[in-house]
Amino acid sequence: MKTLDSSLLDPRLMAKLERMELVSRKIFRGRMKGERRSSRKGQSVEFADYRNYAPGDDLRFIDWNLFARMDRLYLKLFLEEEDLHLYVLIDDSKSMEFGSPTKLHVAKQIAAALGYIGLCRGDRVSLSTYNHQQPSILRGRGNTFRLLDTLSGFEASPNSKDSATAVKTFCLKNVHKGIVVLISDLMDKNGYEAALRMLVARDLDIFLVHLLSPEELQPEVKGDLKLIDCEDQDQREISVSAGLLKRYQQTVTAFIEGAKSFCRKRSITYVPARSDVGVDVLIEQYLRVRGLIR
Repeated sequence: MKTLDSSLLDPRLMAKLERMELVSRKIFRGRMKGERRSSRKGQSVEFADYRNYAPGDDLRFIDWNLFARMDRLYLKLFLEEEDLHLYVLIDDSKSMEFGSPTKLHVAKQIAAALGYIGLCRGDRVSLSTYNHQQPSILRGRGNTFRLLDTLSGFEASPNSKDSATAVKTFCLKNVHKGIVVLISDLMDKNGYEAALRMLVARDLDIFLVHLLSPEELQPEVKGDLKLIDCEDQDQREISVSAGLLKRYQQTVTAFIEGAKSFCRKRSITYVPARSDVGVDVLIEQYLRVRGLIR
């Protein structure tokens, strides 16, 4: 009998997640019936309103009792339930292996929690990484094990695509509207801007979880060091001093503020996150406060 991978999805957290739902700031027309109420009027079982009958309307939805009283034809309208498509795209470049726990592991935990919320609500959930883009569409709580199995198989790639190439492939493979949650440290020497512009052009509801480790935010290093880039093996020898650490802090702050400003100007919800913060806090406070979950 299979058991849940509690390193990705804690059973105690699952009970809380089951009471949550994903929220989109945009209205997308779902292809299948789900468990969320739509602002559109449809043909489910909960009455919403009336409107005047127009030639060609379905006669089954005429209120004949109202016709008998008012001698006019009115059509019943109902609240429609629809599903939502959640895309989770994880940066699996080598830099995401940094930290303890690694940024990649925390990214998978966030994806597991969001995916589980979607499955519980009947939404369609797609998972992919920069270098593994053959996502299967999951729907229904019975696919929880598949969700976790898929995430467990994601590992950092030694020959990672740059973010622009990866997002271009993602956009070509995933053509439907919905929410996309990109989880990345944004550490791409070619820049992250082109990748985010591609997502904006798709008219998706975009959430960027900018995930950094405490060692990156406040490094505790000293002395003479040789730094080696884990992705392209570029090397740099440095002598750590108070002045150098101060300049580093200024650079990190500018990097974060630049990403935040870029997202704000393009209606991308920017979510700063640290890899040493528990996934329950990231979900219940960071993402809930920013409107992805209620």
